Amino acid sequence: MSYSKALARSLQLLALVPVVFAQFLATVLPTCVLVIQPGIAVRRLTNRWRAMFGEWLGRDIPVPYWPRPGPPQPDEDGLYRHDSQLYRSPRVPAYLAKVDWFAKDPALGRDVQWMALFPFFVLLVIPIGLPVAPWAVRAIAFWSGCMLKPDPAPKAGKRSDRVLLAWARCGFLFLCAVAQLVLFAVTLVCFTLGFGLGLIFLIPAGLTQMRWLLNLRRSYAAWGGVAVERPYTPRRHPELRPDGLYRVNNTLYKTENMAKFNAHWQWVWHDTASWRDLSFLVADANVTGVIAGLPVLAGVYGAWGLALPWIWTELFDAEWSRWYGAVNGNRTAGLVIGIILVGSALAVSPAALRFVSAWTPALLQPTAKEALRRRVERLTQTRADAVDAQAAEVRRIERDLHDGAQARLISVGLTLGAIERLMDTDPAKARQLVAQARETSQTALTELRDLVRGIHPPVLSERGLPDAVRALALDTAADVTVTGRLAGRLAAPVESAAYFAVSELLANAVRHGQAAVVAVDIRHVDGVLRIRVTDDGGGGADPSRGTGLRGIERRLGTFDGTLAMDSPAGGPTVASLELPCALSSPKTSTS
Repeated sequence: MSYSKALARSLQLLALVPVVFAQFLATVLPTCVLVIQPGIAVRRLTNRWRAMFGEWLGRDIPVPYWPRPGPPQPDEDGLYRHDSQLYRSPRVPAYLAKVDWFAKDPALGRDVQWMALFPFFVLLVIPIGLPVAPWAVRAIAFWSGCMLKPDPAPKAGKRSDRVLLAWARCGFLFLCAVAQLVLFAVTLVCFTLGFGLGLIFLIPAGLTQMRWLLNLRRSYAAWGGVAVERPYTPRRHPELRPDGLYRVNNTLYKTENMAKFNAHWQWVWHDTASWRDLSFLVADANVTGVIAGLPVLAGVYGAWGLALPWIWTELFDAEWSRWYGAVNGNRTAGLVIGIILVGSALAVSPAALRFVSAWTPALLQPTAKEALRRRVERLTQTRADAVDAQAAEVRRIERDLHDGAQARLISVGLTLGAIERLMDTDPAKARQLVAQARETSQTALTELRDLVRGIHPPVLSERGLPDAVRALALDTAADVTVTGRLAGRLAAPVESAAYFAVSELLANAVRHGQAAVVAVDIRHVDGVLRIRVTDDGGGGADPSRGTGLRGIERRLGTFDGTLAMDSPAGGPTVASLELPCALSSPKTSTS
């Protein structure tokens, strides 16, 4: 890249700064109120920048977004489902599916981070890098390409890469801390207008308008290896009574809109998480502002201050007169101190990021009472699902027996009666009927074996889970490798749940993912059965859109187990099953 072309591209990058910042606002602000059309439109611009940076780097930068969801399909009752809600019209579930497609895509978070950091990165690098403009432009293009490409599979990188990434993430958290102070001021304004001027509709808005940012903060805690769940209680809805009135707790309302407003008010006002969020806005602005802000400001000050005096005097041949970053007019001392500041900032950034991540759950995770409520609710739901599934399984067995083996056994009985009457009069015809009865009885026996295998495979009872999964792999159209062993036997219900969960995952990998190679790993560690199923299929598996995966979740949930899916578009798909259980002693195992 020539120097003149690099200067032109530098001016182009500076011109992009206000455009990208406007993109950031157009993506984040409407998405907070579930308006995604501006964000979808902004993606077209982002794709243009992605193509531009790819051209500068001489390589293609793949578009990382999930494929658009298809139109919702009605169930047998003509209703349309989204998550656990049913709708008469497809318009609402179609829009909510589009919201999930847009907001839950990991590429959105990477785009937002790039939009937020791009202006600062350009304004920092371009002025400092004017003497080496081709290198500066290429550095910005390389960084943007890394941010805008599909999220790579996690792997251990170089230490220098991890340190630079930790410093950039500290910068993003520092910006979040500044935004939190602004949102806290907005909440105070809403409270002042609500309680002072009677604009009470602003009070619930003041308590919920910061949730979008705090949900981002909960997800960013994963940067330090900390998982933080969302703590909010389920939204309340008014109950329609037979007399046409709407009930919210012990209060009746004539109009639905007023009932909905008061239900929303009470849901927000009485949710402890709302007030913990409000406390976090102020407390975290100080904690993160100091812990994450110091290395960021030190790095910016050091990089800017150590380079600018040299650029100013050498490039413009002017007396710099103790310019910013110098120490008592001494450029060399300014250079040394700048290097120390930059080195110190990079050195402490990983520790600062871990501290901020460890601090985040203090106020943003569910309280012990809320966690217990969720656990009880989940166990209650999974027990109810287990009862329903068991009843459906009994009905299926009854239907299969009635339509299959029972009908064939009745046919055998009628055939034997005919044989008895023909034995003396027509022996040849009787022999034909004997052969027919034998064939019918063999078919009935095969159906009974298949039915028993569907209830509880004999190999599972005889050999245990690993060998049963290996036998299952032999009947799968893909190349399946099963690794791992268990030191003892699992309880029969747990073993059965794990077996059929793996069976469903293998079927999905072949049927929907078109996988050619599948790997299954089975371990029992620290009282938890862990099964990992990896395939090279097309990916895109989502439990919220697949009834089969939901069935696995319900089956595992009966035993307080979990299913975690990592299935980006294009694959690979990794399904992780966890079931808390104990192993029997190897001496008492039947394997």
